[in-house]
Amino acid sequence: MTILVFALVALAVCALLVLVHRWLWIRLVRDTTAPGARTRRIGTALTIALPLLSVAALTTGRAGAPFWLQQTVAWPGYLWLAVLLYLTLTMLVAEPIRALLLRRLAHRVPSGAVAGPPAPQTVPRSAAPAPAPAPAPAPLAAATDEPAPEPAVVGLELTRRRFVARAVGGAAAAVAVGTVATGTYGVLRGPSVRRVQVPLAKLPRAAHGFRIAVVSDVHLGPVLGRAHTQRIVDTVNRTQPDLIAIVGDLVDGSVPDLGPAAEPLRRLSARHGSYFVTGNHEYFSGAQQWIDHVRELGLTPLENARRALPHFDLAGVNDIQGETEGKGPDFQAALGDRDRSRAAVLLAHQPVVIHDAVRHGVDLQLSGHTHGGQLWPGNYLAELANPTVAGLERYGDTQLYVSRGAGAWGPPVRVGAPSDITVVELASFQA
Repeated sequence: MTILVFALVALAVCALLVLVHRWLWIRLVRDTTAPGARTRRIGTALTIALPLLSVAALTTGRAGAPFWLQQTVAWPGYLWLAVLLYLTLTMLVAEPIRALLLRRLAHRVPSGAVAGPPAPQTVPRSAAPAPAPAPAPAPLAAATDEPAPEPAVVGLELTRRRFVARAVGGAAAAVAVGTVATGTYGVLRGPSVRRVQVPLAKLPRAAHGFRIAVVSDVHLGPVLGRAHTQRIVDTVNRTQPDLIAIVGDLVDGSVPDLGPAAEPLRRLSARHGSYFVTGNHEYFSGAQQWIDHVRELGLTPLENARRALPHFDLAGVNDIQGETEGKGPDFQAALGDRDRSRAAVLLAHQPVVIHDAVRHGVDLQLSGHTHGGQLWPGNYLAELANPTVAGLERYGDTQLYVSRGAGAWGPPVRVGAPSDITVVELASFQA
């Protein structure tokens, strides 16, 4: 039954994509170019090739294709998905504008217009007017109630319609491409630093001002590589945190392919160390190999485990996706036998486990996963599946902070949800 539902959903999505591409081809290629023109042939070819590249970008990694092939199709394929989103939205907005312009055009150049009567000419009195030839009878088959439009008028109307299509389509394309270009620059520039102070009732005065650098959703893969990791490491180290927490979705791929990209993590520096918990994408990539590898890089994996730090407990649970391998989150193992008089900070990739954290007396949960929606209006979809999409919120006696993430999944683009590394500063009520 599950496979059948998945197949039906996939079929519906594919049908929708075909219809959207067909509509965009009509508006941006057919309506703006002449039949047989070279530009129409190029536009038609791109309408076919770009979605195929997007499908390849989404599937080559799961299919075990060589990493060089994944990298080759990833950039154009993923970027087209982002352009497609905003091109569709802008064209939907532009559609009523286009209709209004064409309506005004129809009033100015009626489709059945004919040329007016010729201007009168002055004839000398001495010249006898030549007899006018008798009009040829119109064929019966061509007889109509409306006069046939003049070819010049039809050509003028077609030219104006094409001009409207080019103006509207060009403006929509410029907005879409500009939006994606700006969002791509934001990702490649690297995450900014956010600072959030979180007061904890059980935190002793000695721990007031303790700084945790929260890094989530780096998504190293065929698009974001070693240079991106180095930017993140440099940014984190500049904040001089007391502890570093990487809360899942570090990678999209295997250790043989992405080991070099993750190498800069070895230079992360914090007085109380660097910790790691799995995200759902680690289980798509081979979670155990990455748990072993980050340990080699100097990070401490918390697999349903807890560390007693000098002034509070730090715990971590596996991601929910681990349940497919029998290694899902185990809150009892991580938090069951602890001293509840001490403050507890939990690292958990998905915000949705906040209710388990509340039941186990966690004071602060640090999560990622949502990307803040990544591509507007994706934040509205993210709100349907997550209790908090970004920022700090309270659930009973437990506070939840959700980072927007330091990278991007799929298209290396963010719109309305800039990437970040958050420095969470713990505050004591006794200070």
